Amino acid sequence: MIAVIIQARMGSTRLPGKILKELAGKPMLWHVVNRAKHAKKVDKVIVATTIEKEDDIVEELAKKEGWDYFRGSADNVLERYYKAAKQAGADVIVRITSDCPLIDPEIIDGCVEAFRNQKCDYISNTSLGDVRGLPRGIDDIEIFSIHALEKARNEAKEMYGKEHVTPYIWENKRNIFTIGKGPRLKDIYARNYRLTVDYPEDFEVIKAVYNSFSSHSQIFLTEHIISFLDSRPDIVVMNAHCVQKPVT
Repeated sequence: MIAVIIQARMGSTRLPGKILKELAGKPMLWHVVNRAKHAKKVDKVIVATTIEKEDDIVEELAKKEGWDYFRGSADNVLERYYKAAKQAGADVIVRITSDCPLIDPEIIDGCVEAFRNQKCDYISNTSLGDVRGLPRGIDDIEIFSIHALEKARNEAKEMYGKEHVTPYIWENKRNIFTIGKGPRLKDIYARNYRLTVDYPEDFEVIKAVYNSFSSHSQIFLTEHIISFLDSRPDIVVMNAHCVQKPVT
């Protein structure tokens, strides 16, 4: 069983409560879940939030919308992922974060297909250390087996490996884990646009994108978003100065 697990919490040092900020009349988290649910090659979508009091509202939203959800450790996200996956009976986990409300279901499906076609423990649609093939916020898809997740959960000692889920897998890709190749990406995807939400400026960019497609009844995809932003440099520049927080 293939499960998308979306890590989501209200706490954010730069933009508190961002996951419930409204885009086109719905909370940002709703859009992340909805877009993930449009992926055809996944069996279940789970919101993995924390046991902190401030995240009671996330559970309330999940119950209202009929979403599968799990509550676990706030700091040990690796443990939260493992327990959510085990509770769901997942064999393969697709990791997505809740600050990427333009995640593309077709790209999720491409990643799942690439994972299925290789005998590997892990793939991502980001080439680690290479030129980015997708805008940031659409490239944040990781897929790994339950066996790789369990090994990382049992053996990771450093706190940053527990906070960010997959560093233990990256760091042991030669002697423990087999890293597969991500899906081939369309050339049109290669942009340095920033489409994740960490700062208020990021949210304004995403809001502008959603407002431009608000009349569409269907999910708008990466190529549509890129075409729109190519024509609107005034929007792209709004968050071009924002710096991505490093994984440390």
